[in-house]
Amino acid sequence: MSFVNTQRLKRLPPYLFGQLNEMKLRLRQDGADVIDLGMANPDQPTPAHIVDKLIDTVKDPKAHRYSASKGIPALLRAICRFYKKRFQVDLDWRTEAIATIGTKEGLAHLALALLDRGDLALVPNPCYPIHTYSVAMAGANVVSVPLAAGREFIQNLEDTATGIWPRPKLITLNFPHNPTTAAVSLDTFEAIVRFARNNNVIVIHDLAYGDITFDDYRAPSFLQVPGAKEVGVEFYTTSKAYNMAGWRVGFCLGHRDIIAALSKIKSYYDYGIFTPIQVAAIAALDGPQDCVTEQARVYEKRRDVLCDGLNRIGWRVEPPTASMFTWAPIPEAYREMGSMEFSKMLMEQAQVAVAPGVGFGSLGEGWVRLAMVENEHRLRQAIRNIRRCLSKLQSRSLSES
Repeated sequence: MSFVNTQRLKRLPPYLFGQLNEMKLRLRQDGADVIDLGMANPDQPTPAHIVDKLIDTVKDPKAHRYSASKGIPALLRAICRFYKKRFQVDLDWRTEAIATIGTKEGLAHLALALLDRGDLALVPNPCYPIHTYSVAMAGANVVSVPLAAGREFIQNLEDTATGIWPRPKLITLNFPHNPTTAAVSLDTFEAIVRFARNNNVIVIHDLAYGDITFDDYRAPSFLQVPGAKEVGVEFYTTSKAYNMAGWRVGFCLGHRDIIAALSKIKSYYDYGIFTPIQVAAIAALDGPQDCVTEQARVYEKRRDVLCDGLNRIGWRVEPPTASMFTWAPIPEAYREMGSMEFSKMLMEQAQVAVAPGVGFGSLGEGWVRLAMVENEHRLRQAIRNIRRCLSKLQSRSLSES
């Protein structure tokens, strides 16, 4: 008899990346030196002043007790100060801010708070998986919107929303985008606010990669648009900017009724983030920000090494202007393989792990995502490995023909 056979689980497909993780583990157990560009897991240490604050706070026995599900007031005030300084956005820490155990948890619980069975949610395709599967876990239905640049995306959004019933209840966005690295200017957010008002749609914006920008580009906050707080919320995370991925500190900011709904759901699920981690996050937000700038420069140098190297060996890619990824079309000669088989081939024959585009949605097929989470030396080694792998396959194909 099967006791684990719920409709909720049936709505979740097998985790596609799990197959590649198992293959990576097997290869490493066999002694292979797999260069992992598959997972967006920052490889640099958390800045010392943040770690030191954690160590100091954890020595206080009072900090070992249950915390507050919504986040301690000092942390909420800190994120509001941060938004004021960084984006010139005013937020009331009492009603317009809540701490989450990472963005992923916040997105999943917010979907539970906002969506009922049968509701429709607009989600770009491709997208970060939780943007889709938080909707599925809430029992609602996803309506895919083809991702495109600038005005074309707004047109896709309007075309998709026109004529569907029931009317969509929310839209989840993510710029700079994972996996495609698409970046937008403030006028795109202005158009999205107009769309939300005209269609009575809640906007959820995930600003996970807003601190990792290159050249002269600076990512805007959705909340910078006048009236944005009237139609939606934005998630911010310390994971990438401060290399605090494992610490799990995120925030949801904006519309007070939406924040209240998330707070109510979370109050039943958790007692919040461990207090010393929250105090250390205050040190991150209030402290020196040169570590954030330096981190972006590290990724910019890696971008140059990776993209220049791939283009040099004949794999044509566009350098991103933001995020910690390169979104690469599968070379024409291998496109028929599909992104999953191409990713398996790179891992087995080049010992380089990448993320197959199909894992981010049907429109991700034909692409792979490379995360710039290895140092420049390892990225150069990855390029050499890929070049040898593709050259060997081409030689074999020519000899067989």
